[in-house]
This record gives sequence, structure tokens and C-alpha cells, in this order.
Amino acid sequence: MNSFITEDFLLQTDFAKRLYHNFAKELPIIDYHNHLSPEDIATNRQFDNCSQVWLAGDHYKWRAMRALGINEKFITGDASDEEKFHKWAGAVPYTLRNPLYHWTHLELERYFGITELLTEKNAAATYEKTNDLLSQSSHSTLGLLQQQNVELLCTTDDPIDSLEHHKSIKEQRLSPKVLPTFRPDKAFGVGNAISYNAYLSQLKNVTGNSINDYDALLVALENRVDYFHQNGCRLADYGLEQIYHSTTADFNLDTLFQEVRNGKQLSVPQVQYFAGKVMLELSKMYHKRGWAQQFHVGAIRNNNKRLLTQLGPDTGFDSIGDFSHAVTISGFLNELDSTNQLAKTIIYNLNPSDNEMIATMVGNFNDGTIRGKVQYGAAWWFLDQKDGMEKQLNTLSSLGVLSTFVGMLTDSRSFLSFPRHEYFRRILCNLLGNDVVNGELPADEQWLGKIVSDICYHNAVNYFEFDK
Repeated sequence: MNSFITEDFLLQTDFAKRLYHNFAKELPIIDYHNHLSPEDIATNRQFDNCSQVWLAGDHYKWRAMRALGINEKFITGDASDEEKFHKWAGAVPYTLRNPLYHWTHLELERYFGITELLTEKNAAATYEKTNDLLSQSSHSTLGLLQQQNVELLCTTDDPIDSLEHHKSIKEQRLSPKVLPTFRPDKAFGVGNAISYNAYLSQLKNVTGNSINDYDALLVALENRVDYFHQNGCRLADYGLEQIYHSTTADFNLDTLFQEVRNGKQLSVPQVQYFAGKVMLELSKMYHKRGWAQQFHVGAIRNNNKRLLTQLGPDTGFDSIGDFSHAVTISGFLNELDSTNQLAKTIIYNLNPSDNEMIATMVGNFNDGTIRGKVQYGAAWWFLDQKDGMEKQLNTLSSLGVLSTFVGMLTDSRSFLSFPRHEYFRRILCNLLGNDVVNGELPADEQWLGKIVSDICYHNAVNYFEFDK
């Protein structure tokens, strides 16, 4: 059976088709948030087979396979790569209406020219064809990125990272350009004294300075911020249940620090107070250097304790949380804004019930100094599917200014995930095209085309200022 992925996939009107094909399709990709391996890029890794590049680490697929009753042996277990591929191929027809169904066939067609719908019946032939292509230079990590016209991407890196692979990529003058992102979550993760003290030992080793008090912690972190900046970093990122901020608690930060250093377990309010204060100081460092900061909020992680023990974190047992955000986000941003130290900020929510709150909250802190300075971020994780993207775009359009939006990202660990940018671009163009047909927007192709191209590419170029 031939694929349903035609050249006009998701484009329901002639106007939408013109917007996509004339203004979005050929634009380069700036993927400003992902979890790709910089080592794989620096070494131009050649994957041995399709399972390695497509299934390994993909908890979206793992969740679907478990739901279909597939044994863990064929997901993260000791089955062969070929056996795992066959199990995934057999699962795909049953994922219809899940974004995995669209993504799977987009990726097979864009990277491998395969237009047949994937099933168990054609799994062997598909596996053979993809593996043959993956052995060629056109399908190395760099080849895969270049196929999708990726111009620049930002990986996600811990403050203690040496950035050796980023340096290697730059020295080799590889394309695309690859820059680090500062992800300091562990630097304020005082909820577990044992792991936190182990982390501080590593931080001490890379800075060469003792970290014996709270002020020394901040000095060490600024040392790493400078190091990242020197290596092209212009972005920080956080993955949090909530943005932490308190106006009622009043703990002594150095006392809390010393208690953790002595192995004491802090209370939840103390953990959150400490984290919020460190985040505020880091934000001031970002502002000073012209960085942007990203906050991904609302995930409740590692829900299945039995399988967490067996398989570890990031294996598909996280979900949408129902945390309260408005007061803490307002307080956090306001404290920075009050001293004119609020960096460019993007906030992503995981719970769709927070869409309107986040979209209106960010608008409180746009002060006319930077276009779209504080942004409502792209549909993220469980929401980065057609319905979620449309809701994010509609919310931003209704309560903010869509034309300032810095667009989509993959947030992925897979080198085959970049057609998600195409997916987003088609959805955006279809949304605007429908508005034109419905008489809600003027049929000004050039102007709407400019808005589309700005959202898909130019806004990100101007906002992040990676070359500064």
C-alpha cells in the first residue's frame, strides 16, 4: 500500500499549500533544543542498523509497544536489534491517530525513500533497505542532518561537561553548526544529599575551586557559565516540575548548603527555596551575557517505581503533572524584572490546562526592549502532536503575538526526528490557510508567507543571536 504522505499532506486548502511550498518547505532548520549526542556528531557516527538510530532511546515508541502487550525483551531487553525492529514494525499499524504513525512514515519516506506503510509483512525488506543506506556516507549522523537542511542545533549539556565534542565539531568545521546548552538542574538538586555531594565533587574537579559554602557554589557555576559562553553557548535550559519561587519562606542559604554537605535530608520547602534562589542567580548571569533561558515545566517523572528500578529513568514512565504554576512563575520573573535582570525567556508547559495561563503570564514581562523577549514555548513532549500544536498556536495567536514566535524544535534523542519540523510547518500553514478560506485573514500571500518564514526560521536567528 502506498503512503498517505503526499506532497500536500496536512494541507487542506490551496492557500495553505502555497504558504508551505513557497515559504516554509525549503527553509533551513534551527533546532534550538534537542538531546542529540555531540560525540555522535563529532565522530560522524555510522549506525550499524535502523534499530540503533530509530528505536534506541525512543521512549515514545517504547510506551506504545508496552501498551500493545509487547514483552520488554523486545523493547529495552536483550532481543537482537532485528527482532526489536520487527516488533516495532508489527506495532506501527496499531498506532494510528497517535503522532507516531505520522512520524514513522514521514521518517521512512524522507530519509530512506520508503513509501510503503510499515507492517510486519514488509519489516524484513524495510530493515534491509534502511540498513544498506545507513552504511553509506549519505546516512551518517552528519549526512542525516544535512539531508534535512539542518543549519544549527543546540544540544543539552551539564555544567560539568568538558564540551570536548563541541570543540571538535568546531575545529573540524563540520556542518551543521552545533552549540551547547547549559542544563544546570543537578547544580541545585539538593533533594538527595548523597547524589548532590557527588555532583559537587565533579563540579570542583572541573573548576579547580573548593565548594565549601553557598557563595563558592555560585562562583563555580559562573565559572562554568563563562566556559560555556566561550564555547558558543547562548541558551540555558531547565526540566522542572515547577519554577521555584517563595515570598514567604526565609531560610539561610548557607545553612541549607552546609546541612546538605553534611548529608542531612532537607524538607521539600527547603529544597524548593534553595533551588529557586540558585536559579535566580543563574538567570542574572544569563542576562549579563545576553543568553536566553528555557523552562520546561509540568512533568511528573518516574511514576512506575517497579520499572524504574528495573530500567532506570527516561525509559517511558513520565507523564503530565497537575502542578500549580501561576504564582511562582509570576514571582520568579518579577523578581528578575524588578532589577532589570530578566533574560530572554521561553516557558513550555506540559499540561494543556496551563496553556492560557502561560500565554498570558509571559505577556506581563515583555517590556519593549526585545521582540518577543518572554515567549510561550512550542508544544512540548506529550503535546508535540497535531492537536497539541494547533492548540498552542491558537492560544498564542489569541492571547499573544504569533508573529514573534521562535518556532518548533525536536526535543529528541534521535537523528531521524527532524521531519517534525516539516510536520509543524505544515500544521502552521494549514492553520493560516484555513483562516484565509474562512474569511478571517486577508488573502495576502506575501505577507502571510513572511510571517510563516519568520516563525519557521528568521525569528530564531534574530532572537538567539548565536553568532554574537
